[in-house]
Amino acid sequence: MSIISVGKGETKYNIHISGNNFPKAILNKHLKNKNKILIITDDGIPKNHIKKLKNTINNKNVYIFSLKSGEKSKSFSSYQKILNKLFELKFDRSDIVIAFGGGVVGDITGFSAATYMRGIKYIQIPTTLLAQVDSSVGGKTAINVAQGKNLVGAFYNPSLVIVSTYFLNTLSDEEFKSGLGEVVKYALIGNKKLRSIIEKNSQQIISRKESVLKTIIEESIKTKSKIVTKDEKENGIRAILNFGHTFGHAIEAYKNYKGITHGAAITLGMVIASRISFFEGYIKNYQLDNVVNLISSIGLRTDYSKYNYIQLKKYIKSDKKIKNGKLNLVLIDKNFNAFTTSKFDNKNILRAFN
Repeated sequence: MSIISVGKGETKYNIHISGNNFPKAILNKHLKNKNKILIITDDGIPKNHIKKLKNTINNKNVYIFSLKSGEKSKSFSSYQKILNKLFELKFDRSDIVIAFGGGVVGDITGFSAATYMRGIKYIQIPTTLLAQVDSSVGGKTAINVAQGKNLVGAFYNPSLVIVSTYFLNTLSDEEFKSGLGEVVKYALIGNKKLRSIIEKNSQQIISRKESVLKTIIEESIKTKSKIVTKDEKENGIRAILNFGHTFGHAIEAYKNYKGITHGAAITLGMVIASRISFFEGYIKNYQLDNVVNLISSIGLRTDYSKYNYIQLKKYIKSDKKIKNGKLNLVLIDKNFNAFTTSKFDNKNILRAFN
């Protein structure tokens, strides 16, 4: 069992990382003295997982609320349904909500918890690799609107995060690879140890060996936790966590969030950002090759040739990282350290797509 602390002061919380053994005692210790518990999940989560979680909890007042799986559930409509359920159950600040699922469930549950009665406690139990290494860490909560993804939300930390590789055993290859996209991101923005682990254990990662999965999850969370603790509300260094996201989010929006997973889109976005880094002179050609080879080594796609800048331009222009009318790109340097810049040649973006 590994424990990583995130945040500062009253908003500080622990992330417990375990292998295939779910830490029942830790969860129940945190739920002690809670009157009512609402587990928010979706219909894509195996029913036996939900049943096992409910049976794990030493409390008779446990309720289940299930959303439809998919990005479309991260909406105002779903948000209203969750609030209605909380009112129906007469939840107050002494009760607690558990987000049990992937990033969509975690984001909308966190946003609901942040805004219901101006804030009630919630726990994250992410069931996908993507959610375990990314969305469950750092307190970002949100829903999507017509104008773009995650444009309505709040920074609101959970009171506990439990990560277990047990839930990864039932993931589809597509969902598993989606999470690997974010793992690679951490390897490319400063975590040399993680980069080395991926290079040496690519086949074990693909085959989901428990010990290796636990290690890459832990290293990924360490990287993100250090960054978000320094910058909880994305006013500075936290922006480097968006490496690949400007173009990845644009691809998702262009596809109307269909036919491509978040991680797959971000992976393509990282390749595009790395190519811009090359054309801007920050990395060498062989380092660009290293990026592509690292991504490919764990079975992720790197070919974005079916997308072009004209298609994605309007989505890129609505990116949350636009400041004072200028787009801030997250690029990498020769030491594989990420940085943000608004000073770049727009022609190099076009070159990156050719």
